[in-house]
Formats: sequence, structure tokens, C-alpha cells
Amino acid sequence: MLRPGQVIQLCAMALLGIGLVMIQSAGMGIEGADPASGSILSLAWGRHTIYALIAVAVMLVAAWVDVRQLLRCHGLANPLWWLLVLALGLTALTFVPALAKTVNGASRWLRIGPFSFQPSELVKWVMLVAIAWWCARRGGVMHHFRHGLLPPLVLVAMACMLVVIEDLGTAMLIGVVSMCLLYAGGARLWQLVLMTVPGLIIVVMLIMSSPYRLRRLLAFIDPWADSEGAGYHPIQSMVAIAQGGLVGRGLGNGVQKFGYLPEDTTDFIFAVICEELGIVGALLVTCLYLAILWVGVGILRDCRDTFSRLLGLGVLLTVGIQAAINLAVVTVLVPTKGIALPLISLGGTGWVMTGLALGLLASLDNANYLGCPSDRGSSPLAVSGWP
Repeated sequence: MLRPGQVIQLCAMALLGIGLVMIQSAGMGIEGADPASGSILSLAWGRHTIYALIAVAVMLVAAWVDVRQLLRCHGLANPLWWLLVLALGLTALTFVPALAKTVNGASRWLRIGPFSFQPSELVKWVMLVAIAWWCARRGGVMHHFRHGLLPPLVLVAMACMLVVIEDLGTAMLIGVVSMCLLYAGGARLWQLVLMTVPGLIIVVMLIMSSPYRLRRLLAFIDPWADSEGAGYHPIQSMVAIAQGGLVGRGLGNGVQKFGYLPEDTTDFIFAVICEELGIVGALLVTCLYLAILWVGVGILRDCRDTFSRLLGLGVLLTVGIQAAINLAVVTVLVPTKGIALPLISLGGTGWVMTGLALGLLASLDNANYLGCPSDRGSSPLAVSGWP
């Protein structure tokens, strides 16, 4: 009988496998293509496969890490603070032209020699661990603004300000997940609402002051009004989905990927899945995400300490919200926003960090199964139960 943590790992591997196959299919070209493109050899030894294998390895190792040991670390001996400094520092380095890698006008990647990675992905996941740790340690005073809520709010603001300049979608994701965790950790709702208002004002100002973001919003209302400009993405995405039908055109037989659908290996890869695998393929992907969320909630119910529950909740919220936003964008239910589909959209850093996070979620199940003692009461300020 499979344990819940093993089910999550199998679902993650299935999503990675689908991602590898669909990236290979979406990357096919007509002219000037690599002769090995689309071959089994290319799929087996491509760099995307290496990233996927690293993600799987990290996930399997993380499943046996007792992350609750962080609760016993104090001050500078806590590696979590060093990870936060590293993540924020690397994100700040993306503003250095000599180190930054610019793609489609956005400098979200840090380039070191032949390698590049996205520091905002590290920030996204380290932040939820830090907030879960803080709420578990300071749960008794989280309803007090100065001693409980203010320090993590300052940290969230710093992270979002560094990320939002180049990646509004990830910054909003970090902000939303952080607010949910703070509320689950004991903060009062009215305090969070008051703190959210300035953030929403900043988001509105960023949209109104950015011509391309404003065009995307207007294109969502009527994409045909600018069919060759901002409305091009949603129109081509709808065409790909409509052409897929029930069972799709067949793997590799999609048409939209041949220069019609932009970002077909990244933000809009779900449209390629719909065109080539049809509603059946779309339902398969959706069900795998729902399975991770459903099984993950069961793991949270069995956790006996606040830190584990908040950490697991943060992982589920991040994966679930990110997947929901991407699917909503591709199906034109919300305005176009560049955000990856977890474990499927092309992205080495995203795959590895998501694999690590799901591995930690599986580790909570292992702790429940092995009957590891709870860390309740390890601090005089620790929460005694689920808030």
C-alpha cells in the first residue's frame, strides 16, 4: 500500500514526465531544426532530462530530511536565516547587468559562467519555510502586531519589492501565500487586511504605469480589438485548445507550436497539451495536481505540530495557486500573466525547487508514519494546536 508521501512523489514524477515529452514536442520546428530534435536520443540525453533527474533526486532525498530540526536552531546557528540572506542577495544581483541574463526583456535570471538560474524561485520557497518557522515559534504573540506580525511582514515586503520589479506574478504569489500562512499561524484578519491594502495599491500602480501590462488587461476584455498585439496570446491559446477536441491531434501533431503560439514551451505549454492530447490530456494533468493537493491535505491532518502543518500548507498553496493561475491564463479566464505551470513548463530552477518542496511535504508524511515525536512546546511561545 502506497503511503501518501509516495503518492505525491509519483504524481510529481508523472508531471515531470509529461513536461519532458511536451517540451520536446512543443520545441519541434520546421526549418533549421536540429536533426536530433524530437528523437528518443534527444529526449533521453537533453539538458531538460538532466534537470528533471536532478529534481527527482532532490525530491527523494528531501523526503527523508527532518525539517522540523530547524525549530531547535537559534540565532545565527539557524541555517534558515543564511538561506534567506542568500536568496535575497542573489535576487538583488539580477540587477547587475554583468551577471543578469535577460529573456524577453525581463532580467529574472542570474548568469554564472555557462549556468543560469532564477533566484526568485529560491526566494519563493525559502520565504514560506521562514514564515512557518516564525509562526510556530511566536504563535502565542502572533495576534500582537509589533512582536508577532511586524517582523514577517517586513521580510515579505523586502522579498516582494526585490522580485516585483522584474516578475510581478511571482511577487504576487509570494505575497498571497505569505498572507495565508500568517493568518493560519495566528495573525488577526483585520491586521492582514489593513496591510494588504497598500500592496494592492502598489500592484494597481504598477499595472497602470506599465503600458504592456495595461494592454494585456484591455486585451483580456476584448482580445480581438488588438488581435496582432496584446490579444495575440489569448487568441492563439484559444485556437489551440479548440483544435484539440476530445482526444487531440495526437502527440507531436500540433500546429500552433509552429510559430503561432508564443511561449509554447513555458507559460502556454498547457495549450499545446490541449491541442495534441485533447480534453483527456488536460484532465490528466489537472487530476495529477488535484491528487497532490488532496493527498497533501491528508498529510496535514496527521501532522502533530504547527510548524509541519504550516510548512505543508505553504507548499500546497504555492503549487496549487501557481497551477491555477497558469491554467486560468491559458484558458483565458484571467488576463495574460507570465507564470509557469509547476513541473511541466520549461524551467530548471523551478523544477528542482518544486521537487525539493514536494519532497519536504513527503517527509512530513514519513514523520507521521514513523511516529516521530512532536515539537510542541519546544519553545515557550510555541503554539499548542492548529490555529
